[in-house]
Amino acid sequence: MNSNKAIVLRFVNAINEHNVNEIVNLMSDDFIFIDGTNHKTVGKKGMKEGWESYYELFPDYKIEISDITENDSLVGLFGSVNATYKNLTNKLNSNVWTITASWKAIVENNKIKHWQVYCDYSELFRIIEKNK
Repeated sequence: MNSNKAIVLRFVNAINEHNVNEIVNLMSDDFIFIDGTNHKTVGKKGMKEGWESYYELFPDYKIEISDITENDSLVGLFGSVNATYKNLTNKLNSNVWTITASWKAIVENNKIKHWQVYCDYSELFRIIEKNK
């Protein structure tokens, strides 16, 4: 039997590898996603397309975990995210964003039921606006 922590780390690994099929496979049918702006999506439907679109915007998107805690079905992760908007690079790296982030995961029946991101997207929004 997989530990909840191990399942969550598989999910993070799939995100970092941009393995959309594995990301969706690890989700429960009643999956809940809440992003850093508190936008909530319920259900697995549309998640594959959502991740594919996100990777188009941020082809080098990566989560880095520095700490993790587990309490029954709840797993908390702490670290950072970094990515380059549409891989638009320049000498100043002005399209690269790195932010401190944390994640709340709830695992049920060896699937991710809940994935919530806590971070400040203001720098990301500034980069997107600048490149319109």
